[in-house]
Amino acid sequence: MTPEVKERIDSLVQGSKVMVFMKGNKLMPQCGFSNNVVQILNALGVPYETFDVLEDYEIRQGIKEYSNWPTIPQVYINGEFIGGSDILIELYQKGELQQMVEVALAS
Repeated sequence: MTPEVKERIDSLVQGSKVMVFMKGNKLMPQCGFSNNVVQILNALGVPYETFDVLEDYEIRQGIKEYSNWPTIPQVYINGEFIGGSDILIELYQKGELQQMVEVALAS
């Protein structure tokens, strides 16, 4: 990953309390896993931003290296990598995701 791509990803991750790198966007997810993440965040009723990796190959590849996580979607809360669809589902079911997001939004 080039320093420029890393800088762009840093800026995106730091620019929003809840950031999702996904296929498509929150209005039109382009895969089932991305849709799961959108549905969970919508159910929590929290503000979040998305980045469509299908529109930017450098970010699509770079984000995998950035997080050391091979799949999309990727969720960041308060600049910290949380995980993908399966991890978000698990955190949501345990009630932990709500807490994480509330802490992030309060900071």
